[in-house]
Amino acid sequence: MIEALAEAEKASALGEVPVGAVVVKDGKIVGRGHNMTETAKDPTAHAEIIAIREAAKNIGGWRLIGCSMYVTCEPCAMCAGAMVWARIEKLFIGTPDPKGGACGSVFNIPKEKKLNHQIEIESGIMQEECSAIMKEFFKKLRTKKSEERIL
Repeated sequence: MIEALAEAEKASALGEVPVGAVVVKDGKIVGRGHNMTETAKDPTAHAEIIAIREAAKNIGGWRLIGCSMYVTCEPCAMCAGAMVWARIEKLFIGTPDPKGGACGSVFNIPKEKKLNHQIEIESGIMQEECSAIMKEFFKKLRTKKSEERIL
């Protein structure tokens, strides 16, 4: 999760929502990513999608069998679906997303029995640190917007 947090810091430095993700296979990072939606002008440029793409490229196939993902914030429906299709085996989540999380908060796509693959989920990994980076980012964003209204 430390590496996923480092990715989240990269996103924050770019003014992106600070979410970071890494894909691990056999104890080695094979994919990493951080949110790039604003920078890339791409609604699919979430940390998890970028990490999955890099892992698939490095492994040489789209099936990420034997891989785990570490992500600082609970994935959305798009990312949770991508993880199911990529056959991620285990997902480690830092902090929940009660408004848009699709891995237990709002939906639970990785555990949906109607799908062809389910993912083992462990939540609360370094939750304090993962939550703090999100809270700090949005606090700064609200302050900036408030200051802009005053001007």
